[in-house]
Amino acid sequence: MTPSGHETEVKFYVRDLKKIELRLLELKALLIQPRVHEVNYRFDFPDGSLRRDFKVLRLRNDTEAKFTFKGPSEEREGGVMSRQEIEFTVGDFESAKHFLELLGYVPVVFYEKFRTTFEIKDAHIMLDELPYGTFVEIEGENIQTLNEIADLLGLNWNEMVKAGYHALFDRVAEKFKLKSADLSFKALESVHIKTDDLNIRAADL
Repeated sequence: MTPSGHETEVKFYVRDLKKIELRLLELKALLIQPRVHEVNYRFDFPDGSLRRDFKVLRLRNDTEAKFTFKGPSEEREGGVMSRQEIEFTVGDFESAKHFLELLGYVPVVFYEKFRTTFEIKDAHIMLDELPYGTFVEIEGENIQTLNEIADLLGLNWNEMVKAGYHALFDRVAEKFKLKSADLSFKALESVHIKTDDLNIRAADL
């Protein structure tokens, strides 16, 4: 999250994540979080009102447990998406999950990924490995900087992915008879999802 309390980011699907990582090392980017496994639950009211209002309430566990709230996305210049984000650390993952359930929230999506995080030019670059593909997220406050970093990494700005990870998964869940609420490596281990299925194109071609 940026200091302004807003998340401004661009996301790209890539075929060769290792090449992007080597390029970041060439650029002397700072490794601020080595590769870590993330477990995420997205919560909603039983009537699904948070999702209808384009809001996200998430509990994440990687090196620590965190609550995250995200407001509706707004498209800025160049197609970059920005949204309000509030995030803070909590002491215990399971207790936090139980806390939300006692308040009437229910877990509606489980998803996991591996993430490596670098920093360069006051922006964060996240290298994400999901069950259906590999992605690069660039997050910061200055859109011109995001564009410059994408160019340095050899990423085609016009191929940015504007959908969130779960929205992408929704595009293929019905086709492959998958549970939309379970975006885990185990659930997708025998499924081969192609970019055409996700309706996206690689930005590192």
